[in-house]
Amino acid sequence: MKARDKLTSFVVNLGLISNVLLAVLKTLIGIFGHSPGLVADGINSTSDVIYYVVVKFFMHQAKKPADVEHPYGHRQLEPIAAIVVGAFILTTGIAIFWDSLRKVYVLFFGSGTAQLASLWALVAAIFTILLKIWLYYFTRKSAKDTSNLTLKALASDHMNDIMATLAVIIGILAGRIFGWYWTDPMAGAIVAIYIVKTGIEIIVESSGDIMDRVPDEQFGRELRDVAMSVDGVRSVEEIGVHKVGSYFTLNITICVSGDISIDEGHDISHKVEDRLLDHFKGDINSVHIHYHPYKVRSINKGRDL
Repeated sequence: MKARDKLTSFVVNLGLISNVLLAVLKTLIGIFGHSPGLVADGINSTSDVIYYVVVKFFMHQAKKPADVEHPYGHRQLEPIAAIVVGAFILTTGIAIFWDSLRKVYVLFFGSGTAQLASLWALVAAIFTILLKIWLYYFTRKSAKDTSNLTLKALASDHMNDIMATLAVIIGILAGRIFGWYWTDPMAGAIVAIYIVKTGIEIIVESSGDIMDRVPDEQFGRELRDVAMSVDGVRSVEEIGVHKVGSYFTLNITICVSGDISIDEGHDISHKVEDRLLDHFKGDINSVHIHYHPYKVRSINKGRDL
């Protein structure tokens, strides 16, 4: 767990420092290099800095150990942090889409004029793309290694930044080569739709973790099969899965013969717990077993799970 927290903290800090650098670089070069698209991209990086600070706070709080008020610990702050990231991405996408359409309207029907962007603006945009591509792959790999939804959301945000900056590059090149200044905001509007979609997906996935959604049917069937493989287990009556951070906590009710003693039932429940922890090593943090005497009705209930 300490190694996981250390890697998570490093990835978040790396992203924060990178976005501070890019926010300053793109905003200043965009202003002096006559590239409104790069200025907007710099403002986007500034908003990234703000929610990275929020994510750092959530990640720090998530590392707190379990207490009386939070018996499962504070790891549920991780999907909450992911929802915060998703909300920022969603609102950023909407803002970019609206601003892009406004710029297209002004260029075609208004009195707005466009200036030729400097080559420095193009260089800054290319540098941003290269840095963000590396950050995307590094963050995505770290998210897989730690099973951290927040890092997965941050990786998606890096990809969104790549797409947004790519739109800036298209706009700069089209303006310099063909004089098509409208391509910058139009590309931005198209990218914004992708950004909005990503934000919604992050919010939906993270909300599922908070609401104790079982990962998939295969996982549920595998849990049942492992529990049923223990001698003395007649049926599995209920399976409750509670995700806390990257781990699952299980609450399982099994049925044993009504002819055995309480101590024998207790031994069977311990065997089920040990077998589940061994089979799902690294995925399950704790298992709570309850056992009832076997009855015919339990068979029907078990089949419905």
